[in-house]
Amino acid sequence: MALGAEPFEILADFPGWTTAFELMARQEQSRSAAGITYVKELGPPLWTLKAQSKVLPPNVLDHWRARLKVLEGGLYTFRAYPLSRVYPIAYPRGSWPTGAGFDGVSASLAAVNANRKAIAIGDLPAGFTFGVGDYLAIGTDLHQVLEAAVADGAGLTAQFEVRPHIWPGVVAGGDAVAVYRPACVMALVPGSISTDASLSGWGTVSFQGIEIR
Repeated sequence: MALGAEPFEILADFPGWTTAFELMARQEQSRSAAGITYVKELGPPLWTLKAQSKVLPPNVLDHWRARLKVLEGGLYTFRAYPLSRVYPIAYPRGSWPTGAGFDGVSASLAAVNANRKAIAIGDLPAGFTFGVGDYLAIGTDLHQVLEAAVADGAGLTAQFEVRPHIWPGVVAGGDAVAVYRPACVMALVPGSISTDASLSGWGTVSFQGIEIR
């Protein structure tokens, strides 16, 4: 049986939770004699995650020990997203305003503000609502929504801010925008996998990932 293609889908049936999903700043800091801290950006921030399973019986634990071996440490990549935001806040389980008429992965990037922090999204159901804390993916560039926005009757939102900033080279009319299971591409943090079991054979699986560009 084929294992699938890279990036691998690991989280879709993971028996646990992403306990952390945060941006890691790539900054250099220095402090002056007067106590002023100066910050220099060395590059755009990268997404990081921590995943933790429930306590698993021996057979399931061994299943996940094997599943994670497909990543071969940090050699191969996987699709990464916060399990709390597989769907937008307003649409649990994909209860889209137009029902099955919207698939959650075929919206479009309608505009990018010159500040590279604000965008407009089109090809949404009329009245579609982005809430603060939602995520969206422009291709494999993952962003979190910082301002609420609502699509008009034509399925187009006004501009709203997201983080991280829109990556260089991304322009309106390019990649499709996903609001269902929006993801970036990550590799394992080397040495972060833990699959310890108790003497009963029951145990947990945990690992960490970092975005790969």
